[in-house]
Amino acid sequence: MERLILCGGGHVSLELAHIAARLEFELVVIDDRGEFANKERFPMASQVLCMPFLEALDQLGSREDDFYAILTRGHAFDKDCLAHILRGKYAYVGMIGSKTKVAAVRKALEEEGFSRETLDGVYAPIGLKIGGQTPAEIAVSIAAQLVEQRARRGPEAVRPPEGPGVLCTIVEKHGSAPRGVGTWMLVRPDGSCAGTIGGGAVEYQARQDALSLWQAGVEHAQQEYDLSHAAAELGMVCGGRVKVEFRLRKQ
Repeated sequence: MERLILCGGGHVSLELAHIAARLEFELVVIDDRGEFANKERFPMASQVLCMPFLEALDQLGSREDDFYAILTRGHAFDKDCLAHILRGKYAYVGMIGSKTKVAAVRKALEEEGFSRETLDGVYAPIGLKIGGQTPAEIAVSIAAQLVEQRARRGPEAVRPPEGPGVLCTIVEKHGSAPRGVGTWMLVRPDGSCAGTIGGGAVEYQARQDALSLWQAGVEHAQQEYDLSHAAAELGMVCGGRVKVEFRLRKQ
């Protein structure tokens, strides 16, 4: 599961955290102010680090599937965070700010030796251009861009979370099924899930089948699900078939 690391715990970060939690990112918040970086403010986050930004980024390390949203309270902090991130691994990095501030940060980093090609890969100003003004509206535009960039990487680029359960992966798709090959869902022993293979009746049945396999200790199985009958009953145009592979994970 990708980490979404929010550099800054202000109003936009708080709104974005609420949305990102629904999008199944592993959420990390960093800020050097205790009133903004605490679990009471960000209960949805897996980690909240209250320390100087660069120390927090050092502690977290970097992964190829990390997503960063730089939303600090000042120009200097934005620049320092961006420079640190660009030296590591990442899938996406975006920075909030006006075009003037973004240009100033970019110019300073070019003078420090960062290439134009590297800086061109930064989404700044962050978010899709939907005209958002309030913190919540800006958060929606950022979340939409995160979804867009994650989709471009494809389902195979997203790692399932660690832990026991049954990993359900679509290995074949025929017709207009909602999710593609490589899409996964981890069904945990308590019935909770991470990821999705499309929702609806097929996902419900796959979840039930996964729990049955867990209880029986079956390590590997495949099952084909036909969506066309349900689609016809509901008067829908879409349908199709998917084959799902089940693999038991004991830890």
